Amino acid sequence: MLTTYKNILIIKPSSLGDIVLALPALSALRRNFPDAKISWLVNDDFAGLLKGHPHLDEIILFERRLFGKAWFNPRAFAALVSLIRKLRRSEFDLVIDFQGLFRTAALSRLTGCRKRIGQACAREFAPVFYTDKIVQDKDCIHVVDYYLKIVKAAGTSDIAVEFILPQNAEADNSITGLLNGSNVNPENYAVFIPGSAHNDKCWPVEYFAELAGRISLQFGFSIVATGTAGEKDIVEQIKKLASVPITNFAGDTDIGELTALLRGARLVVSNDTGPGHIAAALGVPIVMIFGRSNPARIAPYGRSYCVAAIEPDGRGFEANSADPKYSVKFITVDEVYQKVCEQLNRDSSLGTRGS
Repeated sequence: MLTTYKNILIIKPSSLGDIVLALPALSALRRNFPDAKISWLVNDDFAGLLKGHPHLDEIILFERRLFGKAWFNPRAFAALVSLIRKLRRSEFDLVIDFQGLFRTAALSRLTGCRKRIGQACAREFAPVFYTDKIVQDKDCIHVVDYYLKIVKAAGTSDIAVEFILPQNAEADNSITGLLNGSNVNPENYAVFIPGSAHNDKCWPVEYFAELAGRISLQFGFSIVATGTAGEKDIVEQIKKLASVPITNFAGDTDIGELTALLRGARLVVSNDTGPGHIAAALGVPIVMIFGRSNPARIAPYGRSYCVAAIEPDGRGFEANSADPKYSVKFITVDEVYQKVCEQLNRDSSLGTRGS
């Protein structure tokens, strides 16, 4: 008898890049259980990425900043209790925790669901809350493959990789207006993503500045740089060093607009950070630059030619390496520029661009 479910909960509150990498698992669940209601528990900061997704029925907000005050703030405590009650009333018959932390695993248990699947290698004693603990092996070093192994354990058979990011007409129009207002041709721009939540993942600003000049001269693209509001200064540093104009959109877009900006780009050059993973999922030409983080786990899926890294395939299962030889500063402008040229020439020969 085939396994089936009526009510499925995905727990993956953060981070942005990891949420993107979990999208194929969502689509696999929808293909295999077309009649199920599928909900996703996600941080309110990232909910915009999932809004309007055709394979998702419900977004449940996890207000982390508020819930973190629950132990001393009555309002926060009441909100957390309300969330737990909602999860229990939903009567989920399958809960999948992709986050793998104590708080998310505990929430999976508090749902009352009898089938709770998670990673055997999850941190903070999270596995004690799971009924099914899935081991990562050599066939699923990449996070996408590991997540698909987890949903396969739930009874799926069709686990083909499919990245779907909803397209929003309002966001598209907003970005077109923003580009036009900045004298950037909406049909001919490249996007740089020079920031990261971790400084040691950031390729040097002087390298981005030099690369901007080379790309602009060779391909005629306008250069747009984006990131969070806190990364505006990084972009300004690149602007001062660059020999060509760079438009600073850091902090000027929400997630929907960011996705629209990346969807329309002719090229993206990014550190290992959330917006770069959005671009990779959209299929646009991208060079993603990796330092200590392991490309074999989180590189653009099936697109090893997009990776600029030291020994990208020789780091095993570890998420990060403390070995200084992998420092992002050792990746040269020549190496990244070569990757850019290879991709743009490849896409030109195929007559394609990112979709």
